[in-house]
Amino acid sequence: MKKFPDRYLEFKNISKDVIDWFEDVAEENNCRIEKKEWKSKYNSYVTYDYEPFCSDGFEINVIVSSKDISYLNFLKYLYTEKVNTIDFLNNCIKIPTMKNYF
Repeated sequence: MKKFPDRYLEFKNISKDVIDWFEDVAEENNCRIEKKEWKSKYNSYVTYDYEPFCSDGFEINVIVSSKDISYLNFLKYLYTEKVNTIDFLNNCIKIPTMKNYF
Protein backbone atom coordinates (compact mmCIF):
# COMPACT_ATOMS: atom_id res chain seq x y z
CA MET A 1 0.00 0.00 0.00
CA LYS A 2 1.36 3.36 -0.98
CA LYS A 3 0.19 6.67 0.45
CA PHE A 4 -0.20 9.59 -1.91
CA PRO A 5 -0.32 13.19 -0.80
CA ASP A 6 -3.69 14.36 0.43
CA ARG A 7 -6.40 11.74 0.57
CA TYR A 8 -5.35 8.94 -1.75
CA LEU A 9 -4.24 5.42 -0.93
CA GLU A 10 -3.01 2.73 -3.32
CA PHE A 11 -3.64 -0.96 -2.69
CA LYS A 12 -1.45 -3.28 -4.73
CA ASN A 13 -1.91 -6.91 -5.72
CA ILE A 14 -5.44 -7.38 -4.39
CA SER A 15 -6.69 -10.94 -4.82
CA LYS A 16 -9.43 -11.65 -7.39
CA ASP A 17 -11.41 -13.32 -4.62
CA VAL A 18 -11.39 -10.21 -2.43
CA ILE A 19 -11.84 -7.42 -4.99
CA ASP A 20 -15.67 -7.42 -4.92
CA TRP A 21 -15.67 -7.30 -1.11
CA PHE A 22 -13.07 -4.51 -1.22
CA GLU A 23 -15.15 -2.39 -3.60
CA ASP A 24 -18.28 -2.81 -1.45
CA VAL A 25 -16.44 -1.92 1.77
CA ALA A 26 -14.83 1.11 0.12
CA GLU A 27 -18.22 2.40 -0.97
CA GLU A 28 -19.75 1.78 2.47
CA ASN A 29 -16.95 3.78 4.10
CA ASN A 30 -17.27 6.97 2.03
CA CYS A 31 -14.37 6.10 -0.25
CA ARG A 32 -14.22 6.36 -4.01
CA ILE A 33 -12.24 4.09 -6.31
CA GLU A 34 -10.31 6.47 -8.53
CA LYS A 35 -8.42 3.92 -10.59
CA LYS A 36 -8.46 0.15 -10.91
CA GLU A 37 -5.96 -1.57 -13.15
CA TRP A 38 -4.82 -5.07 -14.01
CA LYS A 39 -1.05 -5.15 -14.37
CA SER A 40 0.79 -8.12 -15.83
CA LYS A 41 3.15 -9.92 -13.48
CA TYR A 42 5.35 -10.91 -16.42
CA ASN A 43 5.42 -7.84 -18.70
CA SER A 44 5.63 -4.50 -16.92
CA TYR A 45 4.33 -2.60 -19.96
CA VAL A 46 1.02 -4.53 -20.10
CA THR A 47 -1.63 -2.71 -18.08
CA TYR A 48 -5.40 -2.79 -18.53
CA ASP A 49 -8.08 -0.58 -17.00
CA TYR A 50 -10.59 -3.41 -17.40
CA GLU A 51 -10.54 -7.07 -16.40
CA PRO A 52 -8.81 -9.09 -19.12
CA PHE A 53 -10.42 -12.20 -20.57
CA CYS A 54 -7.91 -14.42 -18.77
CA SER A 55 -6.98 -12.60 -15.57
CA ASP A 56 -4.46 -15.21 -14.38
CA GLY A 57 -0.99 -13.68 -14.26
CA PHE A 58 -2.29 -10.20 -13.46
CA GLU A 59 -2.24 -8.25 -10.22
CA ILE A 60 -5.03 -5.83 -9.39
CA ASN A 61 -4.00 -2.37 -8.22
CA VAL A 62 -6.55 0.11 -6.87
CA ILE A 63 -6.26 3.78 -5.97
CA VAL A 64 -8.87 4.93 -3.47
CA SER A 65 -9.72 8.47 -2.39
CA SER A 66 -11.83 9.96 0.37
CA LYS A 67 -12.74 13.34 1.84
CA ASP A 68 -11.18 12.34 5.15
CA ILE A 69 -7.97 10.37 5.69
CA SER A 70 -9.54 8.49 8.61
CA TYR A 71 -11.85 6.65 6.20
CA LEU A 72 -8.84 5.52 4.20
CA ASN A 73 -7.03 4.40 7.34
CA PHE A 74 -10.09 2.41 8.40
CA LEU A 75 -10.36 0.83 4.94
CA LYS A 76 -6.67 -0.09 5.13
CA TYR A 77 -7.25 -1.68 8.55
CA LEU A 78 -10.26 -3.70 7.31
CA TYR A 79 -8.36 -4.91 4.25
CA THR A 80 -5.31 -5.91 6.30
CA GLU A 81 -7.48 -7.81 8.79
CA LYS A 82 -9.33 -9.58 5.97
CA VAL A 83 -6.06 -10.71 4.34
CA ASN A 84 -4.63 -11.83 7.71
CA THR A 85 -7.80 -13.80 8.50
CA ILE A 86 -7.71 -15.54 5.11
CA ASP A 87 -4.03 -16.41 5.60
CA PHE A 88 -4.71 -17.73 9.10
CA LEU A 89 -7.58 -19.93 7.90
CA ASN A 90 -5.51 -21.24 4.98
CA ASN A 91 -2.74 -22.15 7.43
CA CYS A 92 -5.26 -23.95 9.65
CA ILE A 93 -6.32 -26.08 6.71
CA LYS A 94 -2.71 -27.06 6.00
CA ILE A 95 -2.00 -28.29 9.55
CA PRO A 96 -1.90 -32.09 9.49
CA THR A 97 -4.20 -33.84 11.89
CA MET A 98 -2.60 -35.51 14.87
CA LYS A 99 -3.68 -39.01 15.79
CA ASN A 100 -3.57 -40.13 19.37
CA TYR A 101 -1.84 -43.45 19.73
CA PHE A 102 -2.07 -45.28 23.00
